[in-house]
Amino acid sequence: MDDYKASAPAFPMRRCPFAPPPEYAEIRKNEGLSKVTMPDGTEAWIATRYEDVRAILGDPRFSTAPSTPGYPFIAPARAALLKAEYPPTIIRMDAPQHTKYRRMLSKEFMVHHIDAMRPELQQTVDTLLDEFIAKGSPADLFEDFALTVPTTVISRMLGVPYEDRDFFQERSKAKLDLTADPEVPVRAGAEMREYLDRLITEKMAHPGNRSDLISRLVTSQVVPGHMTREEALATIELLLMGGHETTANMIALGTLSLLTHPEQKDALVADPSLVRNTVEEMLRFHTIVHYNGPRVAMEDVEVAGTLIRKGEGVLALITAANRDPKAFDHPDQFDIHRPALHHVAFSYGVHQCLGQPLARAELQIVFTTLFQRLPKLRLAVPLDDIKFRYDAFVYGVDALPVEW
Repeated sequence: MDDYKASAPAFPMRRCPFAPPPEYAEIRKNEGLSKVTMPDGTEAWIATRYEDVRAILGDPRFSTAPSTPGYPFIAPARAALLKAEYPPTIIRMDAPQHTKYRRMLSKEFMVHHIDAMRPELQQTVDTLLDEFIAKGSPADLFEDFALTVPTTVISRMLGVPYEDRDFFQERSKAKLDLTADPEVPVRAGAEMREYLDRLITEKMAHPGNRSDLISRLVTSQVVPGHMTREEALATIELLLMGGHETTANMIALGTLSLLTHPEQKDALVADPSLVRNTVEEMLRFHTIVHYNGPRVAMEDVEVAGTLIRKGEGVLALITAANRDPKAFDHPDQFDIHRPALHHVAFSYGVHQCLGQPLARAELQIVFTTLFQRLPKLRLAVPLDDIKFRYDAFVYGVDALPVEW
């Protein structure tokens, strides 16, 4: 047993700028599921094959709740944060609790509802791109455009004052830093919930207002007692963080992919109908929420011939699944012409991303517009000078210097 434990590689593993950790491919080729050693010294299984990842994510016999014994924490900072957050967010709930709260929110993010928002989203992108261009070249596309678009959109949608963006962006970044001292994300989370608690109080003072999502949630769920105030706080915090951090980094990384593949950028400019598939390929290729799938077996479960015993942790690695050659031809190539819609960048099963219709709409509008307006957009520094967020829960860049 000691020899086996010594052979279990340490997790997490460092990814490359445009690829998952190379160990994933080696494990996928040689083994179905494999054991790794977590930062706290415990062992967990990892799944790297597309079919295995989907099987785990779609199986209700695996729990997503961090309070479940055996839950695999990917970093001390993450463990401290998830243990401190109570009640948990919807993505850390199991059925039937998860089903109840997801149903409360799902209509806000239905495709037809988001499609009705597209003219407003286009106007937002146009206005923010005007402001970005007016600042002049060179500029930081991440800070001055990629981050402002989803921050503006989610602020309006939720009813969060946009002028408070520095506050919640800084707390979000602190919560997602896997290398931080454990008290840092815990404190950031507490400050975020205190801020949102004050906002809920303001919304409750005007119960007839249904112009934003928080007001509707308060009026239809909190006031009648269908959802507690604390549960509303957890839900709103998740929507606020997820609504800007992930999309901002996808805009930056997607732009970087097109700038480093100019022939594909030119194809998109020539044929804007390619944008939907372009966005799906960006999502597949980058898979920025790289530690999306920690689970615990609630009973003995066999996956791909491997028995995962009750109480054992497992990580369903969507980054690895999206590079499985059995699911995608030449998976390490960025190709906007490939069929990519079956990727699992938004996870899979009942816990797949609730906000994916909004994210897709924002990304499609951004990449239809950006290079039409700035056809000469290019990097202002060598690619090797770009600093990537290797140690964040959401992968991305610290800055994206560009010129035109």
